[in-house]
Amino acid sequence: MSGPDVAIIGAGPAGLIAAERLALAGHTVAIYERMASPARKFLLAGRGGLNLTHSEPIEALLDRYGEARPWLEPAIRAFPPQALRDWADGLGAESFVGSSGRVFPKAMKASPLLRAWLARLDGLGVGLHAGRLWTGWDEGGALRFSVRGGGEEIARPRATLLALGGASWPRLGGDGSWVELLERKGVAIAPLRPANAGFTVAWSALMRDKFAGLPLKRIALSFAGQRVLGEAMIDAGGIEGGAVYALSGPLREAIAREGEAILMVDLRPDLKGPELANRLAKRRPGETLSNHLRKAAGLSPVAAAVLREAAGGPLPAEPEALAPLIKAAPLRLTGMASLARAISSAGGVRAGEIDPDFMLKRQPGIFVAGEMLDWEAPTGGYLLQACFATGVAAAEGIGRRLSSAA
Repeated sequence: MSGPDVAIIGAGPAGLIAAERLALAGHTVAIYERMASPARKFLLAGRGGLNLTHSEPIEALLDRYGEARPWLEPAIRAFPPQALRDWADGLGAESFVGSSGRVFPKAMKASPLLRAWLARLDGLGVGLHAGRLWTGWDEGGALRFSVRGGGEEIARPRATLLALGGASWPRLGGDGSWVELLERKGVAIAPLRPANAGFTVAWSALMRDKFAGLPLKRIALSFAGQRVLGEAMIDAGGIEGGAVYALSGPLREAIAREGEAILMVDLRPDLKGPELANRLAKRRPGETLSNHLRKAAGLSPVAAAVLREAAGGPLPAEPEALAPLIKAAPLRLTGMASLARAISSAGGVRAGEIDPDFMLKRQPGIFVAGEMLDWEAPTGGYLLQACFATGVAAAEGIGRRLSSAA
């Protein structure tokens, strides 16, 4: 079969927003998705409240992308958080800014937004072909798809956008199988690694049995010169949660390099050390240490348990020794959760492989967007923001290529 103007492989946010932009510009667009339905990871992300983007100042937001900022910045500035909010509001999302600065749709889930979005794409004439696994190119450069249920399809578009995602949550469709296909074409790929995932801690049996599943609230985590305020969650195998995810990149690299990483936990970031020590000095005769930690230091039972685990033995009785431990309890992390359990993945198509229009330099006419690219960011809206922005940027690049070839 012949193909549309543009074939988009992958029906996640990057692919869908690119399809919308290109269809609005008058191009015929077909989306090919390996799963039976589109945007499965997007739907999963929306179960606990769809965090679309973040409202913080643009400079602070851009810094969240670390080493990828220089090449991601033009795309994000061209489609910033307010543009994403305006787009979502146009689909009836009625976005709002939460107390943390994160942006959510009023419905706090993805399904209503996705239904409206798919209806819009259908009205624009975008074809959605589900159950199509991309298997590469044939000898003539046409796209090849294995069809669920048997058979094969061939498409010959004028341009192609690859938006296949990373390798986290593979059961939802993104398993990184595209890496081998691009490497055969000489495209350099940074290894796919877990990002925004938990880390292993050798908890005691008491910690695992009594405190797994409980949150550590209003804490601060520090590692490699970075400090993050937020929350974490204790699980039987270690620690996870938003504050942990914000440090997952440097923690992951340290563990890969040294076999472990020491994460410092401030269990009372709102109190300075001397003030905390002064409170701890007022222990009543006969008062148990657990009760004293709860009343004088304001530590919850799970926070006190973490403190004991970090100490590796009896807690010091002296306020001058106990207060610093509360302010900097060391947790030894020995590993990271697998890609299958990670919220997102690091690695992907290296920045040097794409031009400013997000086209592969080694494969003219083939563009890349979303989590396939070599960037990572913490949770908090930054992941979706970059997926949408690179999808829009790639669509603009495709439009320019098609216009110049007309």
